[in-house]
Amino acid sequence: MSAQVTVHIAGSERQVDQGTTYAELFDGDRSVLVARVGGELRDLHLSVADGDVVEPVTAAEQDGLDVLRHSAAHVLAQAVQQLHPSAKLGIGPPVRDGFYYDFDVETPFTPEDLKALEKAMQKIVNEGQTFHRREVADADAAVELADEPYKIELIGLKGGAAEDAAEGASVEVGGSQLTIYDNVRRDGSVAWGDLCRGPHVPSTKVLGNAFKLMRSAAAYWRGSEKNPQLQRVYGTAWPSKDELKAYLDRLAEAERRDHRTLGRELDLYSFPDEIGSGLPVFHPKGGVIKREMEDYVRRRHIEEGFEYVGTPHIAKEGLFHTSGHLPYYGEGMFPPMDVDGMDYRLKAMNCPMHNLIYRSRQRSYRDLPLRLFEFGHVYRHEKSGVVHGLTRVRGFAQDDSHSYVTPEQAPAEIQHLLDFCLGLFRDFGLDDFYLELSTRDDSKPDKFIGSDEDWELATKVLEDVCVQSGLELVPDPGGAAYYGPKVSVQARDAIGRTWQMSTIQYDFNQPSPERFGLEYQAADGSRRQPVMIHSAKFGSIERFIGVLVEHYAGAFPPWLSPVQALGVPVADEFVPYLREVGEQLRAAGLRFELDESDDRFPKKIRTASKAKVPFVLIAGEDDRSAGAVSFRYRDGSQKNGVPVAEAVEEIAAAVREKRQV
Repeated sequence: MSAQVTVHIAGSERQVDQGTTYAELFDGDRSVLVARVGGELRDLHLSVADGDVVEPVTAAEQDGLDVLRHSAAHVLAQAVQQLHPSAKLGIGPPVRDGFYYDFDVETPFTPEDLKALEKAMQKIVNEGQTFHRREVADADAAVELADEPYKIELIGLKGGAAEDAAEGASVEVGGSQLTIYDNVRRDGSVAWGDLCRGPHVPSTKVLGNAFKLMRSAAAYWRGSEKNPQLQRVYGTAWPSKDELKAYLDRLAEAERRDHRTLGRELDLYSFPDEIGSGLPVFHPKGGVIKREMEDYVRRRHIEEGFEYVGTPHIAKEGLFHTSGHLPYYGEGMFPPMDVDGMDYRLKAMNCPMHNLIYRSRQRSYRDLPLRLFEFGHVYRHEKSGVVHGLTRVRGFAQDDSHSYVTPEQAPAEIQHLLDFCLGLFRDFGLDDFYLELSTRDDSKPDKFIGSDEDWELATKVLEDVCVQSGLELVPDPGGAAYYGPKVSVQARDAIGRTWQMSTIQYDFNQPSPERFGLEYQAADGSRRQPVMIHSAKFGSIERFIGVLVEHYAGAFPPWLSPVQALGVPVADEFVPYLREVGEQLRAAGLRFELDESDDRFPKKIRTASKAKVPFVLIAGEDDRSAGAVSFRYRDGSQKNGVPVAEAVEEIAAAVREKRQV
């Protein structure tokens, strides 16, 4: 009789033969891709060990989906080296919604190349090759991979990680043990192999026909411009063909909503090369949206007890040493400039200057909470590869606030700020949220400052407020700022994409004696240190505008629309009448334009539709004779013979109520 081992699965204890694989443990359930054993993912072909606590992992959860996509990346790499034998391998991790693999090839991949690679991948998938893990010594791996210079470099980094700054991907090369995965044919021969920590799906058959190569682009090896430039092939993989199709449909809809394209079509903003990458300019219509947002958030801050302040765009470099930004965030700041023999920096954040305002005179506990707010224009030295329209820029305005409170006041202030943020999003038409709590990474103490006790307290305060909100709370280990933990509001848009919006950060470091030495006099006469709470509601006004353009597909609600009503005459003779209507609309504080172009009436209607104006007012002889206009709405419906006074009130009411039409 075979020796028996004990395993725990689905809450029960089982006795199985020694040598039983995880695949056998799940009775051949094909939906199971890997096993989770004590929190670690393992290949199904491996044998169970006595005492294992085992969970099945399917593509219905992110871990399983990541394994599926990483396996697809291996199939891509195998296909590339079949069709391009001289190609050298970089790395191939799963990323959001897909995977990529980097290759050193003589010429860049073309769209035709990607089609050929997809066909080669499908053949590999159909062969049902299996992924087999084997452990190798460093020296043996170096010999086996002698023709792969990038893999040899990774072997030298064993115990570390290969990082890609653009994607945030990290590929561990194995702790104390290197592993290679072989793709094995049904006859037992090895088709291909790659240095990898795994795990992988049991067979390429799992990929079915639910994968697609999306595009290729240049990418520096390990994200550094000092390294060779490789060709990165992006792909996506899903558990089923239907899920792949749904994803591609979402991409097509996202492309239709792309804020860069809509910004050009609607004449909202542009990105002139003469100014520089990541430095947008707003045109008059985009300026209307920006002004409306600024007016709104300024008024709301004042209503919520904030005081408006203003600070300069540059400061002496020493200020950012005091705050800790240069030591911990220096790469995100622009290089120094010489002013009168001293180094100055463009500011990347407003908080150091707000600290100086707080410190400008003595403060009492009676002054707290002290809430300071400004539209601070900041500048961040983003890498060129990550600059993207309005959603990732180098110069932007923050609706930045800092609350100075006693430690006892901190929970209530954080709750106040969270309620403020959520109310703001609802006013702008976003009402699907969850929260993300970013905490310290204890394995990287050099990235964070402050005592364990301070971090524990600050994290607990934020977590308690988040839990009390009733919203879904998602952990983000290691995502905290160097000076303290933070909570961010993640909002889903009209097509289900998630955007990080407001952040609320608990800072016990900048007020400290080692930094700015901020104090207040307590009720007992002692001098104490306040807690500083950072909050940006829009985050970046530019980014928020980009999100709104895509959320609404350019069809803004009337209150935010650059043009709220557009007059379209049936013929030129009705232009003077619509001018008079426009005067009444403007007198009511509404934004009106009149199409006086030489275009014929049908083309004017098409132009109005493309402009996404909420109310199109048409006038012909019947309308003029009756002192009325005809409404044409965005959905193409029409309402005729509306008296001008009623038309003005209908538009004004929609603007007042912030309702979508």
